[in-house]
Amino acid sequence: MAYLTLNKSHLRHNYEYLDRIFKKHDIDWAIVTKLLCGNEDFLKEVVNLGIKEVCDSRIFNLAKIKKVAPDMQTVYIKPPAMGEVEDVIRYADVSFNSESATIKLLSEEAQRQGKVHRVTIMIELGDLREGIMGENLIEFYEKIFELPNIEIVAIGSNLNCLHGVMPSEDKLIQLSLYKQLVEAKFNKKIQWITGGTSVVLPLLFRQQIPSGINHFRIGETLYFGVDLFEEKPIKAMKPDVLRLFTQIIEITKKPKVPIGQLAANPSGDVFEVNEEDYGKESYRAILDIGTLDISVEYLIPDDEDINIVNASSDMLVVDLGDKSPNYKVGDEISFQLKYMGALSLLNSDYIEKRVIE
Repeated sequence: MAYLTLNKSHLRHNYEYLDRIFKKHDIDWAIVTKLLCGNEDFLKEVVNLGIKEVCDSRIFNLAKIKKVAPDMQTVYIKPPAMGEVEDVIRYADVSFNSESATIKLLSEEAQRQGKVHRVTIMIELGDLREGIMGENLIEFYEKIFELPNIEIVAIGSNLNCLHGVMPSEDKLIQLSLYKQLVEAKFNKKIQWITGGTSVVLPLLFRQQIPSGINHFRIGETLYFGVDLFEEKPIKAMKPDVLRLFTQIIEITKKPKVPIGQLAANPSGDVFEVNEEDYGKESYRAILDIGTLDISVEYLIPDDEDINIVNASSDMLVVDLGDKSPNYKVGDEISFQLKYMGALSLLNSDYIEKRVIE
C-alpha cells in the first residue's frame, strides 16, 4: 500500500533554520499550509513548531487550522469569491484582496459577525495574476480605508506563480515605494510589506531584500529545502520532509520494446521506440500508485539505479536494469517529491498519510 510520510524532526530542522534567518533580519514570517490540504495530523505538526501565523488558499483548510489551533492567526491568501465572504470572516483573520467591491462585502459581514477583519492589498508587479495596478493604488485605497470593521495591515505581491516572472531587488523596491506613497498621501501607517515567498528567499541570502520588506510567507522551501532561483537543495536544509513509499506488486524480466502495433494510450501518449532497445530485456517492477495519484515527472527515486518508465491510472512501472534486482514482490521503493507531486498526493484520499519521527 502506497503511503506518504511527514518527517517531524526534518520539518522542525527546516523551521528552526528559517526562523533564525528571519529573526536575524528582523522579518516576520508565516507558514503556508495549502500543500497539506487540510490534513489535521500534518497541520498539528506545523502548529507545534511554534509559528504564530499560517496562510492557506482554501477556506476548508483554514477551518481545520482553527479547529487545531483556535488562537492561530489565519490568512486567506487569494482574493475571496463573493459567495464565500461569510466563511472568510469566520475562519480568516486576514485576507488578500484586489477588488474594492469584495472588501465592501467583507466590511458588511465583519459588522454582522462583530469582528474587525484585517486586509492585505495585493499589487501587480508583473506576473499578471492577482493584484491591482500600481497607478490605481491611491484611488483603490480611497475607496476602502474608511470602511467599518476593516483594517488594512499590509500590502503585498506574488511573483513566479503564473507566468514565471522572477522577483528582483528592483521589484521589491517598487513595492516599498507604493507603501510609502500610501502612507504619505493618507497619513496612515501600514504595518507590513509581505513581499517574500519561497522564490524570494534566495534574494535574502544574497542581501538583496530592501529594508522595507518585513514579512515573508514560506511553504515550498520549508517542506523541500530548495533554492527556487537555482532549483537546487539548500545545503543546510532537509529535502525530504515529505517522502512517498510504494510497494512492489510485480517483478518480471520483460522486453524493453512493446510488442504489437502502437497507438495512443489512455493518457494520449504514444510510446517512442528507441531502436537500440530492440532485442533487449530488463527487470521491470510495477508499483501500487499511478497517474490518478501523481504525475511521474514529480517523482525522484531514492535509488538512483531505478528509472521510471511510465504510469497508467493506478500502476507505475519502473526499470530495475538487466541484472537480477535486489528487490522482491512486497518490498518498498521510496521517492522524494517535487512540490506539485506532493500536492497531488496530499489531495488524494487513496494515499495514506503518516507522521514519522
